Amino acid sequence: MSDIISIPFILVNLKTYVESMGERAVKLAKIAEEVSSSLNVCIGLAPQIVDLSRVAESTKIPVFAQHIDPAPPGKFTGHVLPEAVKNCGAVGTMLNHSERRMRIADIEAAVARARQVGLYTVVFANNARVTAATAALEPDMVAVEPPELIGTGIPVSKAKPEVITNTIDLVKKVNPRIPVLCGAGITSGEDVSRALELGASGIAVASGVVKAKDPRSVLLEFAKAVRRAET
Repeated sequence: MSDIISIPFILVNLKTYVESMGERAVKLAKIAEEVSSSLNVCIGLAPQIVDLSRVAESTKIPVFAQHIDPAPPGKFTGHVLPEAVKNCGAVGTMLNHSERRMRIADIEAAVARARQVGLYTVVFANNARVTAATAALEPDMVAVEPPELIGTGIPVSKAKPEVITNTIDLVKKVNPRIPVLCGAGITSGEDVSRALELGASGIAVASGVVKAKDPRSVLLEFAKAVRRAET
């Protein structure tokens, strides 16, 4: 995609877990950077907004905001502006995660605002049709995550492989240049391998890394699966 983001891509969402706040977010970022560098696999991290600066300053991996609002600078107290996110050192933003849903018009406006300031966008959706609809808004990437599988440890690549294949088929019809990530329940290298075999361009993961007893070993397993898929 660029000199910053490459495919296959692993996006780690730190959510609002206690295990990923403050200095713990920095520690996870350094682990991700180490794994990314050692195996030459692109890994991005999405910390809480309040941790963006410290994480971006402590690592060279791509850092994403968990959300932005499409508001312009001015009288918008409490909103998250793309300019502010960019100023913190982020290179991109997630949009419309199942835990931070947006109206379609706001997604379109947020994608446009992110593009104005030079932020990459990953738009999340819950099924194939909605993902295809968001692809029409021309984000840089889309990610499909069935909400019922998030945090369950039951990977979408095994439980509902048709979600991935159907999503990819529909997105290709809308815009074949947009990579499709998949997420929900991914906890092992086998899950990653299966997702890539089904045609996904990478994965979005959260608790599978953040809540793991050994996040480094999990990320290593994920990255090794990506490398195997490329050979």
